[in-house]
Order: sequence, then structure tokens, then C-alpha cells
Amino acid sequence: MGRRSSDSAPSAHGRFWLGAACALAGATLWGFSGACIQFLVESYAVSSAFISFTRAATAAVLFLALVLATRREALLSLLGSRAARRTLVLFGVGLYLSQITYAISIEMTNAGTATVLQATCTVFVMLFTCLRARRLPRPADFAGLVAALAAAALIATQGDWGVIVLPAAGLAWGIANALSETLYIMAPQRLYGRWDRVTIIGVGMVVSGVAAAIVWLAAAAAAAVPAAGAAAPIDASPVAAAQAAASSFSAPGAAPLVPALDAVGWLALIGGVGVLGTFAAFGLFLYGVSLVGSVKGSLLGVAEPVGAMVIAAVWLGTPFSAADWGGLVLMAAMIALVSLSGSREKR
Repeated sequence: MGRRSSDSAPSAHGRFWLGAACALAGATLWGFSGACIQFLVESYAVSSAFISFTRAATAAVLFLALVLATRREALLSLLGSRAARRTLVLFGVGLYLSQITYAISIEMTNAGTATVLQATCTVFVMLFTCLRARRLPRPADFAGLVAALAAAALIATQGDWGVIVLPAAGLAWGIANALSETLYIMAPQRLYGRWDRVTIIGVGMVVSGVAAAIVWLAAAAAAAVPAAGAAAPIDASPVAAAQAAASSFSAPGAAPLVPALDAVGWLALIGGVGVLGTFAAFGLFLYGVSLVGSVKGSLLGVAEPVGAMVIAAVWLGTPFSAADWGGLVLMAAMIALVSLSGSREKR
């Protein structure tokens, strides 16, 4: 068993408020990354696959550097456990799947529908937690769940339920997204009591980065095969075939392996999406979840639409609508209910 670091608060009350603040800050930064992604897609036509790879790779490199520099002994202790390694793989895969399934869910439906489906992860987290503990949900947590779902739905749809587009494939990908979020929230919970939290989160991010790289490169290679076959003669040498495959990425009409971005585009992608929207956002959110628990952490994570709404208003000049204000009030009620439940619970 690895030695735990002194990263937990001395009192249950202070620990809860630290965790709640971290989870809310992480959710707000997710909202910021959403604004950056919207900017990249609209201004540079960057693909969701490349964005997912870049954000995961950036966070993986930063977390790996942090852990190697400050927590090398904790890392070796954690990786020395076979059971912990299996859990870390599930954790990291869940982190990556939560990003790619959300992008696919948007493509299959729309952003509002995908956000509402994503918010149902709070239902799964509460359900699995209660089944494992063989108890009913606490009244404050259940009321917070209702408020969180209502707030997410109101902000995402702007009160117009006609925007909900729910074909069977879209529903399946949306539920897959919610389940993947449930996986990465719940999988490492037992590890948090035995090993250093930051190290656990860092290793999970590295696994997520590796998974993202494999999927991105495999998709790029698969897309290049038909173009390479058309560009090279059947009896071409292996070298010529390889050259044709490489040239296919820059052929007219083919999606480039790396998009053409200027300094502003790279700053939005690396700084806004990778560093702030993934490294800092997931780090803060998951650290907060490790302190307040799965149920409360998942509820606080639903504050992401509020973060996106506030940032869009400040950065993009988007005005607040009546539905936005209603969602904000419901989200504040959810935070108050979760805080009430958490401050009374001794962890």
C-alpha cells in the first residue's frame, strides 16, 4: 500500500468545502473549454477527433511531468499494485470515452440534446452508489439531482423542448456518454483512500492520452488507405505506396492530419482547451470528487452549462435569456442542497 500524501483537509467540514470549490471550478473551466472549441470549429474547422487528441495529450504530458517531479515514490507505489493498474486503465479509458462520446452525441443529435443526456450521469452515479450501499438516496441529494437535471435541460434547450432531437442512435451515444462519465467518476473512488489523489488523477490522464492517440492515429490511417490506393499503382513499390499514403493527407478534399492554425488558433487549442479546459478542469474536478464523493461531485459537475453560459456572455457577448436566469437559480438551489447535505455528513 502506498503512503497517502497530506492533501486531505483536517476536518470534514473544511474538506467538503474545499472539494466543492474544486469541483465547481473544474466544471466552470469545462464551460470555458466549450467556448474555445466552438471558436476553433467555427473559425478553423478543426475536427472533434483532433481536438479530443490534443486536449488529452496536453493534459497527459502536464500531469506526467507534475507526478514525476513531485510524486515519484507515490507513482511507483501505485503502479506496483496489479489491482490498482486495472482500475487506472478503466479510469483513463472512461476519461477518454467521455470526451469522444460527447462529440459523437452532438453529431447524432445537437448540442442541447447532448448536454441534457450528459447530465443523466448524475442519475447513474446516484443509482450505482445507492445499490452498492443498499440504501435510498438522501433527500437533499435527490432534490439536488432534480434541480441539476432541470437546470441543465432549461439552459441547454432555452425552454424550447422542440429542439430536442432524439433518434435511436443519438439516444444510444448520449447514454454511452453518461455511462462513461459515471465510469471515470466512480472507478477511482476506492483508490483515493489508499494512494495520493493527484498521482491517481495524473496516471488516469496519461492512460486517456494514450487511448486518444491510438484512436486518432488509427482513424487517420484508415482514412488514408483509400486515397493511397487510388494514388499509387497496384504494382508500386512499398516506398512509393508509403509516399502516396503520406501525400493523401494533404490531397485536395482530404482532411489534414494536423489542421492549419495561426497563433490565436494554437493558443485557443493548447491553452484554452488543453491546459485550462482539460489539465486544470479535470484535475480540479476529480480532486474535488475525491473529497466530496461520487454523488455530490457528479451533481456539482452539472454546473458546466452555467460556466459556459457566463463565459459566453463575458467573452462572446451572448446575452442572458430568461431560461438562462431560471437555470442559474435552479443550479444555485442544487449547490445549496448539496452543500447542506455535505456539511452534515461526516466523511
